[in-house]
Amino acid sequence: MTTPSLLSAPVGPGALDQQRTTAVSPLISPALLREEHPVDADVAEVVQTGRARTLDILDGRDDRLAVMVGPCSVHDPAAALDYARRLAEKAGQLRGELHVVMRVYFEKPRTTLGWKGLINDPDLDGTFAVNKGLRIARKLLLDVSALGLPVGCEFLDPITPQFISDVVTWGSIGARTAASQVHRQLCSALSMPVGIKNSTEGDVQVAVDATRAAAASHVFPGITLDGLAALMTTAGNSDCHVILRGSSAGPNHDPDSVADTLGRLAKSGLPQRLVVDASHGNSGKDHVRQAGVVRELAARIAGGERGIAGLMLESNLVAGRQELVLGRGGDLAYGQSITDACLDWDTTDGLLDTLAAAVRDRR
Repeated sequence: MTTPSLLSAPVGPGALDQQRTTAVSPLISPALLREEHPVDADVAEVVQTGRARTLDILDGRDDRLAVMVGPCSVHDPAAALDYARRLAEKAGQLRGELHVVMRVYFEKPRTTLGWKGLINDPDLDGTFAVNKGLRIARKLLLDVSALGLPVGCEFLDPITPQFISDVVTWGSIGARTAASQVHRQLCSALSMPVGIKNSTEGDVQVAVDATRAAAASHVFPGITLDGLAALMTTAGNSDCHVILRGSSAGPNHDPDSVADTLGRLAKSGLPQRLVVDASHGNSGKDHVRQAGVVRELAARIAGGERGIAGLMLESNLVAGRQELVLGRGGDLAYGQSITDACLDWDTTDGLLDTLAAAVRDRR
């Protein structure tokens, strides 16, 4: 079969730049979504206080440990809220030692193809009901925050933050986008602390450089709360930090890697803020091995380690992962990931106790 020549395409309005666009649909404005699902005074207090406490820990003014824990990605809001209720209770019990932020991730970067997350495809069937996904996502963030539990999100699409960022306590930039100028500019505009991961190949300097770039002022195209195209001028985000997540070559949470990263930050004139992701390359993508990473880090913290301000864990109600068949979301097991494999709740509960005990020992 031959491919039609572009020379045979008709010439007319849109013919030169819309040859591969199959549909253009209206997108709800961020202002309308925020009006439909507003932030009340209690949620605003959770977000504002959560951001301040996270930064205090990163800067060493608070000797607790920040723990960003929760599902790899949310596909079932009911199960996510079930998880949040358990985590909120646990966070309250350990608030003297741990500052717990729940991972509520809605966007999934894909190496090739796959489910792109709840915002993109909330019905798990390839219909891409994005407006519905945005509504579900914002409401879930408000519901979790209403439990007194701060939330963290990974930011992938540069427009999405306008719809949800006012409810987010802590943000992250993934390994695949750490080198992206677009995402560095985005970080410079965000109002919360943002962690930036080393690359999938293990390049830590790219995260250090991104942290430095995000702290600077930028001007770039974006959209206003009313959904209009505009030029955004930012003041820069001085609250960004590096996340060590290991790589395809192996882990990088060992003492030498931590010391090297802190040295790179100091050399770049940046605050020595560091979070370790117990998943991904640091666990060899084996969810069971996350527990070993956490216990190793807890032992070092108990022994006086202060270079690590926080940990990230991928955790869900049920251990492991399951395969999603598009259009058959109703057949999925309750509380089990459809992206990266996660720790189960009981294991997570015990690991949080371990980390809290480590903080007490360090004191």
